[in-house]
Amino acid sequence: MLWRDLSVAAVLLLLCVQRLHGSALPAVSSYEFTAYRMQQYNVAQHKHGCRGAIVVAEARSVDEPVLTRRCVIMKVLDFSTEKFLEAQRQNAAALLILLPKNISSIPHDAVQSFMVSESEVLLKETLMPVYVAPEDEQLLYMYEEVKQAAATRTSSIFIRVLRSMVTATAFQILVSNNVPIKAITDNAITTLEGVLPGKGEDAPTIVITAHYDSYGLAPWLSYGADSNASGVTILLELARLFQKLFSSSSTRPLYNLMFSLSGAGKYNFLGTKRWIEENMDHAESSLLHDNVEFVLCLDTLANSDELYMHVSRPPKPDTPMYSFIQLLEEVVSSRFPWVKVGLVHKKINLVESAVAWEHERYSLRRIPSFTLSHMEDPKSQLRGSILDTMSQVDFRKLKRNGIIIAEALARFMYNLSDKGSPKDVQVFKGQMDFQDGRMSSLMSFLASVPRAAQLLDKEPSHILLVNSLEHEFKRYLQQVLRHTFRQDRRDPDITFFDQMSQPVVMYRVKPAAFDLFLGGCIAAYLGIVYYTIQNFGYLYTKLKAAVKSKHQ
Repeated sequence: MLWRDLSVAAVLLLLCVQRLHGSALPAVSSYEFTAYRMQQYNVAQHKHGCRGAIVVAEARSVDEPVLTRRCVIMKVLDFSTEKFLEAQRQNAAALLILLPKNISSIPHDAVQSFMVSESEVLLKETLMPVYVAPEDEQLLYMYEEVKQAAATRTSSIFIRVLRSMVTATAFQILVSNNVPIKAITDNAITTLEGVLPGKGEDAPTIVITAHYDSYGLAPWLSYGADSNASGVTILLELARLFQKLFSSSSTRPLYNLMFSLSGAGKYNFLGTKRWIEENMDHAESSLLHDNVEFVLCLDTLANSDELYMHVSRPPKPDTPMYSFIQLLEEVVSSRFPWVKVGLVHKKINLVESAVAWEHERYSLRRIPSFTLSHMEDPKSQLRGSILDTMSQVDFRKLKRNGIIIAEALARFMYNLSDKGSPKDVQVFKGQMDFQDGRMSSLMSFLASVPRAAQLLDKEPSHILLVNSLEHEFKRYLQQVLRHTFRQDRRDPDITFFDQMSQPVVMYRVKPAAFDLFLGGCIAAYLGIVYYTIQNFGYLYTKLKAAVKSKHQ
């Protein structure tokens, strides 16, 4: 009986060891992917974003009670300000957020929740490296494994220890770039301008402007579809349509129409600030010097049935801006009565260094201006999020908002109301209508390239984007100028930092406890073999007696 028990035990132990060894992932198995580091920049004396880049740590779920010196893995649905601060408090080694390929699959409430947390996190400074990586099969497998490991915390201590020693798979995350993070102070900021000249030498000027850069948790994943590819798309379509009206002397209005696309809008509208200074303080002749009726700034116009006109001071009656706003409301009430229109008055706080909207840059120089947006709150999280992709765009509403702006401009410049034209008159129809295909192509092109300010003069695809915008200006406008502003290296307005994109290696290994367990199993097996050899005569006698009794 003793021999039989020892034999069965030895066989079972051997099978167990072979099974465990066969199920273990090879220690050299690895997977390399690209992750994008969280924003890091300085504005004046204020520091934003994460200061770290190097990661050498084991992956753990955010649900784990202990995160110290671990790389915390989470999905967009898991991310919150509270969990971010908890990881910071526990001195987590890093944070890796997995971004789904299809943003539209995320519930609306989850998108809003992420955007709120994203904006709050970007206001803070942290030494903990924070990365964002697009989801793929391998990363999702890792996420499910660490999630499952965290779920076993509710099991008994014995089961948890056994699972950790035998079945658990550990994932080691490695970002081993030893090059120190360097400051970048030589970024170029490009602002484009173009004009459609009106009749007469001293014709008043209307300025239409939008900023084209984007912002979000990670620069390389900031596509800014609604904010502000929508404003750029409408501006370019307005340039095309009004070029047709200005091309004929019979339909050319008594107004100059000036268009501007500004850079660094997400950083206190620095491109707009420098462009205004260039035109008003340095240029000998500029349309901004005098006789500007108003400046219309386009910002986040690709969604919602609400339109807000943001002003620094309410326009006085009998002023051009007041008349235009009245016409804008008239177009909405006559053709799109379901759209809510509102006027939002916000004074400029001169104590604060940052401005809320682009029009405030013009208001500071006493140029009448306002911003048109479907956002009521300037601090809305949608104005700077990596989730602001094409999923946030409603093309029907984008086109509708473009039509409202175009019709109001035409009524103002041609004085159609005083000429007795009906309130529902349509200037832009037929061949003069907004082109769905063109607007869709413009939006898709703009939202296919991350337009973070620190990338636009460094990468070939981003330089091509700015060149393409300039080409569009030259196609429809006259007197097209490209203003490139360089920062003062000794005292830059914005300081960016490199290493925004990093190769990351994920090693799939067994924990160290598994090696101890496997060593114990092998030692036990060898002990059984050794005992069998040392007591072979005794065991043989017992086995012979057992066989003889079985035959009898």
